[in-house]
Amino acid sequence: MKRVLFFLGQLNDRDVEWMITNGSKLTLETGDRLINKGESVDSLYIVLSGQLAVCTNNNETVAKLEAGEIVGEMSFLESRPPSVSVIVTQPTVVYQISREMITARFSTNMEFRANFYYALALFLSNRLRKTTDQLGYGNPEEEDLIDINVLDGVAQAGARFGQILHRFSEV
Repeated sequence: MKRVLFFLGQLNDRDVEWMITNGSKLTLETGDRLINKGESVDSLYIVLSGQLAVCTNNNETVAKLEAGEIVGEMSFLESRPPSVSVIVTQPTVVYQISREMITARFSTNMEFRANFYYALALFLSNRLRKTTDQLGYGNPEEEDLIDINVLDGVAQAGARFGQILHRFSEV
């Protein structure tokens, strides 16, 4: 399942439309760096197409990111520079929205703020569970379980991700 669905499923249509209107498309070529270790990140990204690699200091790939992944969320939450780099491994298109735009929206819309942070929490929880599973500490019987409250928003989230793809011509 694309993890962006956890995120978009917690926002309402008005907020997703606001994000589409206030974000932009960024086209990247193989070898480009979306994020550099130690350098501040000023945007949140959603991968629309292509592939990225999360790399350590010695360019060891620790994760591959494809369509539907969110990038830059940890630096967004903590306002700290990233501890890894994100490098383009195939031509990639991402949706980007600046931290400045999002924080301005927070100050005028508390519902968006609450939903946005809850959505990021669900997204990060899912990522941590996947990492725990990959390290061999997960519970195989629970691998495909999804909280019913989250599941309710997944169908809508799929349609919302489709809106973003359509708006930026990545369908």
